[in-house]
Amino acid sequence: EVQLVESGGGLVQAGGSLRLSCAASGFSFDDYTVAWFRQAPGKEREGISCFTTSDGSTYYADSVKGRFTMSSDNAKNTLYLQMNSLKPEDTAVYYCNGLNSWGRGAQVTVSV
Repeated sequence: EVQLVESGGGLVQAGGSLRLSCAASGFSFDDYTVAWFRQAPGKEREGISCFTTSDGSTYYADSVKGRFTMSSDNAKNTLYLQMNSLKPEDTAVYYCNGLNSWGRGAQVTVSV
């Protein structure tokens, strides 16, 4: 059974940083495309970063490019999202996705 569990969310002031983690079981990050999404109140879920194993490339949405960095620790089967220079518009529930499975999400709130 595939399980994804996000952690590391919280409340931070604008300009601050947070690091989200996504612990996976039931599959290996080595073998599949994995991604981070977010959903702000009243908005659709949007993809913000993904890593494609086929060519080893990482994609970032324009809204987070240069501020967010996706990485993984394959030994721990854990995915990370380092978020710097956070803005109030980054406030959302953040989800990791792999093998068409979703975690429950982690709330990130950025205050002005």
